[in-house]
Formats: sequence, C-alpha cells, structure tokens
Amino acid sequence: MTPALPYVTLALSGALLLRMGQLRREGALALGAAALSWLALAPLALWVALPEGTTLARAALASALAVALLARDREDVRQSEAALKLAWVLGAAFALTWAGGSLLALAAGTGVTAEQWPALALQLDPYALWGAALSLTLLAGLVLLGGAPFHFWLADVLHGAHAWLAPLVVAALQTAGAALLLRRLDGVAGFPAGAALAGGLLTMSAAIALVAGAATLATQRRPERRVGTLASLQGALLLCALVAGRADAALLASWGAHMALALTGAGALARFLTVSGDAAGAPPALFRRHPISGALGLYALFSLAGVPGTPGMSLWLDAARALAATRHPGLLAALVFAWIVAFTAVVDEARRAFAAPTELAAPERAVPWATRAALWCAAAGLAAMLAAAALPAGLALLR
Repeated sequence: MTPALPYVTLALSGALLLRMGQLRREGALALGAAALSWLALAPLALWVALPEGTTLARAALASALAVALLARDREDVRQSEAALKLAWVLGAAFALTWAGGSLLALAAGTGVTAEQWPALALQLDPYALWGAALSLTLLAGLVLLGGAPFHFWLADVLHGAHAWLAPLVVAALQTAGAALLLRRLDGVAGFPAGAALAGGLLTMSAAIALVAGAATLATQRRPERRVGTLASLQGALLLCALVAGRADAALLASWGAHMALALTGAGALARFLTVSGDAAGAPPALFRRHPISGALGLYALFSLAGVPGTPGMSLWLDAARALAATRHPGLLAALVFAWIVAFTAVVDEARRAFAAPTELAAPERAVPWATRAALWCAAAGLAAMLAAAALPAGLALLR
C-alpha cells in the first residue's frame, strides 16, 4: 500500500462529508446522492495516491474527468465558467505538448523517453528542432502544476466550484502535472545540452511562479482565491525541488497527499471567511459558534503557507535546503519572499476571523455537522502527517 493512500482516503472522506452537508435532502436520498458524488471523485483521489507512471494520455483523462465534474451542474454559473476556462487552457496545453513530443520523437528517431536522450546526445539534429520540442513537452506539466502565470485556473476552480469538489480536482491535476514533468525529465542527465535547457526553463518557471504568485496573493481579497494562489505556490515548491534535483516518487506522493488534505480543510474554511478589505464586522459564524472547528480549518490553511508546526512547513524547508545546497541563491531569495507573503496572508485571515470584536450573540443556527466533521478530518490527517514525519527524528533522539 502506498504511504499516501490513507491520507488521500481521509481527504476523500472529507469530500463526502462536505457533499452531505451541502445536500438539502435528508435520509437515504441524501446519502445516495452523496455516495454517487464520492464515486465520481474516487478516480481523482486514486491519481493523487498513485501518480507513478502518469502519461500524457492519463493526465488528459484526469483533466477530462475534472472538467466533466465541474460542468455537470449547468445552473451554477461560476462552476461552469471554471470548467470552460479549464477546458480551453488544458486543451491547448495538451495539444502543444503532444506536438512537442512528436517533434522530439522525430528528432531522436524513437518515441521511448529513455532512448531519446542518448540519441539526441549525438548532436545529429539542429538545436532549434530539439530545443523547441523539449520546451513544448514541458508545457502541459507546468500548466497542470499551476505556477504563475498559469495560476489563474486554480483560483477559478477553488472560487467557482463547490467545496466538496474543488480540492480533489486541484490536487489530482497538480499531481498529474508534477508526475508528467518527472517522467519527461527522467534520464535527461545523459544529454547535457538538454539537461541545461530543461534546468534553465524550470528555474525561470519556478522564479516566476514564486514572485508572481506572492504578488498575486498580496493583492487578492477573496479567501477562496487566496487558497488557490497558495496552492500555486505549493506547485512552485515542487518546481524548486525539480531544479535542485531532489524530486522523486516519494516526494511526489507526500506532496500530493498534503495537497489533498490541506485543500480540503482550507477550501471548506474559505467559505466562512470574510472578504479582505471589507468594513470590519462580526466574526464569521463558524468562529463564533464553533471556534475549535474554525481553528482546525485554519490549521489546514496554515499548512499551505508553511507555518511552523504544520506538515507544510517541511515542504517549504526542504525546498529551501535543496536550493541552498545546489547553489541557487536567486531562487532561494524568491522562495523566502513568497513564504513571508504567504505567512502574512494567512495570519491576516486568522486575525480577521478571531480578533474582530463584537457584542452580538453567537448565531442560533449551527454550521452543519458534516462541514465541521470535514474540517476535523482534514486536520486529523495533517496532524498524522506531521507525527509520521517527526517520529523517526524522535526515535533517533531516544537512542
């Protein structure tokens, strides 16, 4: 069993709870409708837990399923708009990547990735041909990963789609993009010129994703879109790991599981947060009636930003250590800048949620139990990830 599977199962359980909390019907009909939605999300959860062996066709299939799930509710204008944007941007990216793969196969004389690098290393083809082809083959992975300037689709999905649907859609597509990049770059060290080109492209992409993502986060007002931008910064962290040569299947599995859990909690919480810049008013109902559940939702949001004491902190620290060890000072400075902006943004969300003074009584109507249970589920999974990561170090100290 893959180590990510229990965490992804918790995220899937959270999605089921959020779907049940959204349904107005009660009893067997509500449970049946929620179960059907859960079954539709199960393939996406499986892609998050088992990203190994992802091909362009498999990533396109995951994207088609995501668009279909978003487009099924035609009466929801925002969700339909998110599906339309996702369809055209991913459709164009997949088409260009397929064209690049075909050109690279033509230049190398083979469509097998492991055989292409030794063939291209013979330098029998012009740089313009294989250079353009290699660049195009990375496009779909970069778009799916969601780093700036392709971060708009993440904010659109998390803002427009339902809270039970958006997190696993985003986590599945980002994981597919990361797996595509890992697969494409496997063995590229055997072709030094190609490795230099790919490294330069990834370094530039990571720098843009960090700086532009941080700038976007600092100017956004809606909490749902802030969560989407934090997800794009998580994609930038994986790009940093690729630049430093530290990305592998184990990192991808833990990163995908963290994304599924953190987005489940943060995406549900964002529906209860206030819009930044609005006149100060009463704190949101969730924090006035159920402060512990609200705090657990904030824990998921904090984990996306890498706040100390969360499992997301290790992802940010590992990326920083890898960049420092491989001598990428410019990219390291961009990462530090992005972390400061992300930390400031989530602390501001917590301040506005808890620190707004009010003399009003707590609302009589409680937040649905299923929504609160989803927040607890996501927080429990993140706490388990943190404990599992800290356990080896703790045992070493005891010895």
